[in-house]
Amino acid sequence: MHHAEQINQWLDDNHITEIECLIPDMTGLARGKIVPRHKYNPAEGLRLPEAVLSMTVTGDYPEQDFTAVSDPDMRLLADAASVRPVPWEKEPTAQIIHDCLNFDGTPAELAPRNVLKRILKLYEDAGLKAVVAPEMEFYLVEVQPDEDIPLTPPVGRTRRTEAGRQSFSIDAVNEYEDIFDVMYDWCEAQGIQLDTLIHEMGTAQMEINLDHGDPLALADQAFLFKRTVREVAIRHNMYATFMAKPMQGQPGSAMHIHQSVVDIKTGQNIFSNSDGTPSDAFYHFIGGLQTYLPPAMPFFAPYVNSYRRLSRYTSAPINLSWGFDNRTCGLRVPHSSPEARRVENRLAGVDVNPYLAIAASLACGYLGMQEKIKPSEPLTGSAYEQPHQLPRHLDDAADLLRACEPLAQVFGRHFIDTYCAIKEAEYREYFDVISPWERRFLLLHV
Repeated sequence: MHHAEQINQWLDDNHITEIECLIPDMTGLARGKIVPRHKYNPAEGLRLPEAVLSMTVTGDYPEQDFTAVSDPDMRLLADAASVRPVPWEKEPTAQIIHDCLNFDGTPAELAPRNVLKRILKLYEDAGLKAVVAPEMEFYLVEVQPDEDIPLTPPVGRTRRTEAGRQSFSIDAVNEYEDIFDVMYDWCEAQGIQLDTLIHEMGTAQMEINLDHGDPLALADQAFLFKRTVREVAIRHNMYATFMAKPMQGQPGSAMHIHQSVVDIKTGQNIFSNSDGTPSDAFYHFIGGLQTYLPPAMPFFAPYVNSYRRLSRYTSAPINLSWGFDNRTCGLRVPHSSPEARRVENRLAGVDVNPYLAIAASLACGYLGMQEKIKPSEPLTGSAYEQPHQLPRHLDDAADLLRACEPLAQVFGRHFIDTYCAIKEAEYREYFDVISPWERRFLLLHV
């Protein structure tokens, strides 16, 4: 019972009148219910239809129903570690991330947060603990309600839009300092541990790094961070977008995932031997990423738009070469001390569900260590000259994922089949839309 008491105590101490009860859905959006404080009992939790977890990004469903026949509810139980204020609400409001359970108390298999916990349990059973640090890129853009009009960069404090590419420019970040001041305050209020803020290559493209730590805590922070930034931007009359490729001719936005693994007993990073050299586990982890990231692609490039980001010469990988401090590679090993040796997975777009992308990256590395997969030789030149090794489209990627038995083993077959069906439904819906490009070049010319 102490969880419930702890939550009630916090709600009382902070004079909370309203509670946003959240679960991250398949796209990583917050779904749930808003409940008045006097109606909320953390020991009891809430209910929500399980079908919420099989929705497509457009709010549709796959043709086949993947929930139990009767469209059942699931139980939502609060995670006491995730109780936070909602800094932008006028009334004292709390947000609490809930876990999805079946009525027999077992975790609901389709809930992304449970999927990540399932992968972390594999590590724990092996006496290991993963450590991750996500870096998230996003664009600020002008508010544009008409989706037929391409996006444009917003006007900053100088009342002008950005000229040219402003990589790492401090002044270009300061154009939007009001936004970032509020963002830092709101993140701090929610316990989202921001490390650094930099200006990326695109016009009004920013990158935020989160402090490294426990994968579940970091996935929660990434989930809440996206929500927070969108909220800050809209209150300053602009949009923040986490689309992977929002503008033609501009770089895409990634969520790079830095990952290392420690031995639970000793606390040592298992990627380094005692003499400081890279360990077998380190190489096997990379081998696992090289082998299993292609079939795991729908977790890293979940939408049709995601594949536009993955093109040559754009700091986005088209293959899974790896190298020491080589940004052209899909897998980069940053320069670091032996204690901090880590592998950066550069495949994910920032449009991913952070729970699923982190789970999938760690699952691929885990399979590599289990199967002792040797990686290719590290690359010293440019990986852009290497051939494409990744699926180019969402439907191909979903086929590969469905056929990959080792991933179905670690994720659960039911989850994989449901996820692939959602992606196929999204692809079909997209494919029905005829684009302006087709009308322009094909209408009278073919």
